[in-house]
Amino acid sequence: MTDSVNFPAHYQSTNGVECIEAIKAAMTTEEFFGYLRGNCIKYIWRYRQKNSSDPSEDLRKARWYLCRLILEFETSPYDDSLA
Repeated sequence: MTDSVNFPAHYQSTNGVECIEAIKAAMTTEEFFGYLRGNCIKYIWRYRQKNSSDPSEDLRKARWYLCRLILEFETSPYDDSLA
């Protein structure tokens, strides 16, 4: 069984690099926080429309991005402007 929320195969390159890590490397910390927040909003916004067979999938994706945002915030040097 594939895990379309935590380990979607289509987000990993053939050399094993995760898309999220490439995105993080291309952004500042503030930009990456915004990217994660934006994805939380997106998945919460559309959870009832996109996947009618399993609306909770988009909610699980939103949770994944929120957990990642919390992890990034807790492990980054604190900056009041990023809060």
